[in-house]
Amino acid sequence: MSESPANTPEQLAAFEAERERIRGEHLRPPGERPPSTARGVHHTALISSDVEQTVRFYQDLLGFPLTEVIENRDYPGSTHFFFDIGNGNLLAFFDFPGLDVGPYAEVLGGLHHIAISVAPERWEEIVSRLAEAGVEHVVHSEVSVYFSDPDGARVELIADPLGEMYGAKVL
Repeated sequence: MSESPANTPEQLAAFEAERERIRGEHLRPPGERPPSTARGVHHTALISSDVEQTVRFYQDLLGFPLTEVIENRDYPGSTHFFFDIGNGNLLAFFDFPGLDVGPYAEVLGGLHHIAISVAPERWEEIVSRLAEAGVEHVVHSEVSVYFSDPDGARVELIADPLGEMYGAKVL
């Protein structure tokens, strides 16, 4: 994760004032929100430099079953493959053999991290497996673990239920 710049107390107060303005203008209480037009995340697609390495990491280490491996319809020779991350949601990957896609980079419009909810008892197992495998990770607030996948994409596994974050309802 990139380091935060040192902000002055005045800047921090201005940021909070802007968040409060956005809350006041756009955030509606649960009973006043219209229903979403979406049904859920079908899949989030990331880029893999090595299909088998990615399968070993997500299926064997994290415990997300591989559900399908197909050719990418948009790029002949490229593999599109999927992992079950629960509740009918998929984490998908593409490889792009022959293309120099470069290393992971945090850019505007890019992926900062993907947060995946896991049951608390599974969370503890996975954190132990990350440590045993030598995967650098950081535990935050005793319910989140952050780490990077083999290609540098940041992943958070959070033991909070879906719709909650650190005890607060977010849905």
